[in-house]
Amino acid sequence: MVKEIQLRVNLIEERKENILLYKASKQLGLDKSEISAVKVLRKSIDARKKDIIFNYKVAVYINEKVPEKSDYIFEYKDVSNAKEIHIIGFGPAGMYAALRCIELGYKPVVLERGKNVQDRRRDLKAINQDHFVNEDSNYCFGEGGAGTYSDGKLYTRSLKRGDVRRIFENLVFHGATEQILVDAHPHIGTNKLPKIIENVRENILKYGGEIHFETRVTDFTVKNNKLQAIHLKNGTEMAVNSVILATGHSARDIYELLHKKEIALKAKSFAMGVRVEHPQEIIDQIQYHCSGERDELLPAAAYSLVHQVNNRGVYSFCMCPGGFIVPAATANGEVVVNGMSPSRRNNRFANSGIVVELDIDKDFKKYEEFGPLKGLEFQKDLEKIAFFAGGRTQTAPAQRLVDFVDGRLSNDLNDCSYQPGLKSAPLHSLLPKIIGGRLRKGFAAFGQKMHGYYTNEANVIGVESRTSSPVNIPRKENLEHTEIEGLYPCGEGGGYAGGIVSAAMDGERCAEAAIAKL
Repeated sequence: MVKEIQLRVNLIEERKENILLYKASKQLGLDKSEISAVKVLRKSIDARKKDIIFNYKVAVYINEKVPEKSDYIFEYKDVSNAKEIHIIGFGPAGMYAALRCIELGYKPVVLERGKNVQDRRRDLKAINQDHFVNEDSNYCFGEGGAGTYSDGKLYTRSLKRGDVRRIFENLVFHGATEQILVDAHPHIGTNKLPKIIENVRENILKYGGEIHFETRVTDFTVKNNKLQAIHLKNGTEMAVNSVILATGHSARDIYELLHKKEIALKAKSFAMGVRVEHPQEIIDQIQYHCSGERDELLPAAAYSLVHQVNNRGVYSFCMCPGGFIVPAATANGEVVVNGMSPSRRNNRFANSGIVVELDIDKDFKKYEEFGPLKGLEFQKDLEKIAFFAGGRTQTAPAQRLVDFVDGRLSNDLNDCSYQPGLKSAPLHSLLPKIIGGRLRKGFAAFGQKMHGYYTNEANVIGVESRTSSPVNIPRKENLEHTEIEGLYPCGEGGGYAGGIVSAAMDGERCAEAAIAKL
């Protein structure tokens, strides 16, 4: 017999060996000898009060063994000579589209503009140390996409779009720790993601799929509204049956190509703002109600904040406890910041995007001439402003938090995790009012919600602009483009995902849809 129950464990109890067995036997009125195992299904921390509680959902096996195998089985077949599905982009959407193709007996041919995960590291070093951006290999482009060098956050609200558990189990199958199946807010860590992605690549190649790195798609051949071929930067033309377009939210050249060819696009609402960085100890003390260092059993504290300012949400995005701020530009002449964390989240800083909701129909009147690319052009302009304000390198413009809200230039800045460095700049006046004004009110409100958050010990760093795609590539119910037969817009680049898990699920769905049409 198996019974699922909820258990609450305080910090003192958490230190005790076999505490879950003891509590389960007591709650169920059983002798401990009757319980074969207690398997943790979900674990979360309730730190709303000073007495911190670990909440466990467990399966109690009563005189019964725990199954050795997962309910999820991934059976890949040799597809070396199978019909081909072309996939442009090898981020989470492209990877999972390729894996699903192999499961269903079709051969994925992946075209990735960037480099493999090992070779990407040299280009990331060049951004951080030499301030040079390789436009095909950076924090956004390359094997694993933007997710490779991120926190590896797996939390998603997209529960109706697919089988979330299946994605998690597949990550475990490819080398992720089983802890991601348990944690309420699971993450893998930027130090562990590369090996998992290598394992995915090796599996795709092992079963007959193809992956072509440093291969940029530059054009499409469309006849009678049907996609017939794709053209590569090296001059090669490839005939295609179906193409899954999984290029990510930063592949601006793809949006511009589609617009030039008069293939339907839509401008999409998105969010932009800044990244704020505090000493992790400050966030720990606020969230865990402690003075000094947090208890060793507690992870680096995170936060989630939202406040309405003039009918728009100002909210935290991609919060990285114990993490780093990284330069996420995809071209020279722009500055973009993002965050990542190692698996242990043991860096001394906590950073988060703080962004403002933008309405594509109300906020971009000056950009109407760009049609569906108006949000994209606005995004570009803000990144150029950050570039010039930072000194025309990857150095980022920054202000102390209270100075930003009060509208005064900071005489100096706090230590920061951002390797290219910071330059004091009047971000409060450089940002458009629709963003800067709301951020200033939002930060002040956050200080009321989290006492200690509103401090000049924190830096505000610009700009956090790549939260999601400012463009939507429309598709029909069968996931095919509304006009072009054989084209399947997918993942974040199509405007259909907002993170690793939702992109992976959309990749699987697009693979299934493309195969169903063949």
